[in-house]
Amino acid sequence: MRWGTYFAVCAAVISIGLALGVTMPLVSLRLASWGHGSFAIGVMAATPAIGVLLGASLVGRLAARLGTTRLMQFCLLSGALSVTLLALVQSYPVWLFLRLLLGVGLTMVFILGESWINQLALEKWRGRLVALYGTGYALSQLSGPLLLSVLGAEGDQGFWFGTALLIGGSLLLLGRSGAPKVDQHSASGRGLLPFCQRLPAIAWAVMLFAAFEGMVLTLLPIYGLQQGFTQQEALLMASVVVIGDALLQLPLGWLADRLSRRLLFAGCGLVLTLSSLAIPPLLHEPAIWPVLVLFGASAGGLFTLALIMIGEHFRDDALVRANAHVAQLWGLGCLVGPLLTGAATQWLTGHALPLLMALGAAGFVLAVWRRPPFAQDQKA
Repeated sequence: MRWGTYFAVCAAVISIGLALGVTMPLVSLRLASWGHGSFAIGVMAATPAIGVLLGASLVGRLAARLGTTRLMQFCLLSGALSVTLLALVQSYPVWLFLRLLLGVGLTMVFILGESWINQLALEKWRGRLVALYGTGYALSQLSGPLLLSVLGAEGDQGFWFGTALLIGGSLLLLGRSGAPKVDQHSASGRGLLPFCQRLPAIAWAVMLFAAFEGMVLTLLPIYGLQQGFTQQEALLMASVVVIGDALLQLPLGWLADRLSRRLLFAGCGLVLTLSSLAIPPLLHEPAIWPVLVLFGASAGGLFTLALIMIGEHFRDDALVRANAHVAQLWGLGCLVGPLLTGAATQWLTGHALPLLMALGAAGFVLAVWRRPPFAQDQKA
């Protein structure tokens, strides 16, 4: 196994998590200071999702033409330019366009990077190696809000820090090889509906975690402010959720190499349902902090286990195509989650975020119970 390449690719993708962890809350807090409401902030949070859908449809052709490594480097550098312009041009319509470009470029990095990681992983260590990547990504997002609280949300230091991270991520990929073989049709984005029909639980899990991630980094700090917390406390809430995601991914990956992955999948959905329902009544109690840890851990577990099972059953072109579908589903989740939550928060209830997550998690548990992922393939 190419350990140097594995860690370089992980670090390059993780640099995106840290950059987004700093800039996404900064964008939301900046918009709130300009007087924009929850729905406008939700629209901004959902805009990269459109870019995700575009990126997933383009990545196969571009990777075949430019090469996987070169395309990932180009996308990281274009992302750095977009973040730089967020600091230089402070206009809501311009920010919408820049966030769209970020969604396109960084999606391609995720698709190719996660395919590359899964292709390199040995089967006996797949759960732990994918979980190690997931832990690193979660820690990068955790560090983002914490760094923002140190750098301060009043200036543009967070944007400059994100720019430097994305440039550094592109440099890590110099001279790396061993990526999955990609032809121009392998990740064209076609066949999403058959993929969802074959693997409804995995499709639901990806969309649910995408909605969760978009809401935690953009709307959870706003939720905390609206419920009477200070700005630092609201950012800390988001950080605690990501701590839960980071802390339990490696133990979960270790279990996934030894126990039934489908059983663990359903268990994460059940814990997410219960922890989401517990947030509103415990919000101002000391017990809210362990609840937020479980909230993050169970949501992160859904995505980690989905990636593990996809890597177990797909290789090369099929693996890249499956990850392109994952990116499309991610885009749909990022689009629907913040928009729906922002609208429901503004016009229905201030506790829309945890209640909608509980509803989505309950739907996932039902999907796993009715049709466990890959069960039909194993019977065949």
